[in-house]
Amino acid sequence: MLTRTVSIAASLDLGRTVKGSKMPVMIGPSESWWSTRTPEGPGTLHMERTADTTVRVEAWGDGAEWLLDQAPKLLGAADDLSGFEPKGVVAELWRKAPFLLSRTDRPWDSMVGAVFGQKVQVTNAVNSRRMLARQHGMAAPGPRKGWILPSAAEVAAMGYHQFHPLGVERKRAETLIRTAHELRRLERMTEQTPRQVQMRLERIRGIGPWTTAMVTATSMGDPDAVPVGDYHLPNTVSWHLAGEPRGNDDRMLELLEPYAGHRWRVLRLLKAAGSAPKYGPRLSLTGDGLHMGE
Repeated sequence: MLTRTVSIAASLDLGRTVKGSKMPVMIGPSESWWSTRTPEGPGTLHMERTADTTVRVEAWGDGAEWLLDQAPKLLGAADDLSGFEPKGVVAELWRKAPFLLSRTDRPWDSMVGAVFGQKVQVTNAVNSRRMLARQHGMAAPGPRKGWILPSAAEVAAMGYHQFHPLGVERKRAETLIRTAHELRRLERMTEQTPRQVQMRLERIRGIGPWTTAMVTATSMGDPDAVPVGDYHLPNTVSWHLAGEPRGNDDRMLELLEPYAGHRWRVLRLLKAAGSAPKYGPRLSLTGDGLHMGE
């Protein structure tokens, strides 16, 4: 086991910051665990706030050193608030619950979650991802029982029928398999800008702007990611920023334009504030399959 202490701002909301990456699992408001496949090998990371301005970090496995180096980014050290000038309801929400954007630099982990999240309930996508790790991945190192996703190379060698027991139909399975073939040739993807990554990934059949935005937001801490094609987000944005219970992608983009450069940050604030008044379908559907041509 390797250990390190990371300094943070006393005002940092650890839960809101780390949860934004959707990768580490928060245990209460001040502790998280994450197991992943790093460039140096598999590893497990444990982060626990020990004081207002310090977080104790522990890591196990061949990827332990990489995870220790990554810990400050998971805690928002790479985030840049320059140019973010909240107004009105956004300013009020930011005053009550400020956070930083976390960065994992593990785009494959984010891609699996995003593809599994296309057009299904969030709970179903999470369960499918968990089963993929347990049935086709590997046990995580360290004291806490966990599982690590199979690599892109391993998924590229799978058949779509192997995803059926995971609750993943042929369309999403084949999209992930195609993406796995591509990601084996894009190992240095996080060295590119979020826009370059989105453009490259959207050339893959089955991958659209909703999926790529989720990937860059969670793996690269992209402050301007906008998941166009989401079932609920346009309504949430229209409700909070214009008092309109329903909206579409065009209206969402119009209302977010004053925050260009920080639109994902604003989206997270608005999502945390609650959804628009509900009527009609209540499934928590996500994007990419909701637009023609994706």
